[in-house]
Amino acid sequence: MKDLQNEIVNFTEERGWTGNKDARNLAISISLEANELLEYFQWNNAKEAITKNKDEIAEEAADVYIYLLQFAAALGIDLETEARKKMEKIAIRFPVK
Repeated sequence: MKDLQNEIVNFTEERGWTGNKDARNLAISISLEANELLEYFQWNNAKEAITKNKDEIAEEAADVYIYLLQFAAALGIDLETEARKKMEKIAIRFPVK
């Protein structure tokens, strides 16, 4: 994941797309892209949406992921570590029965 994160940072830097990549703008971009992803499911059930639009859904999911990795890089967040910590916290709150 860290390699991909660095690749994305380099990709945007090479193109000069860093001027508005602060935490606030990246958080907004994550939300906007997540909403674009949601649009495919708005008037369809999940099976219909995926059958008709899987490639577009995958692209929107990638957009969310790319912005999230940029956000984490900007804030110095290790997403893998944070995800594991969050799962541990959830496991305590919701133990397996």
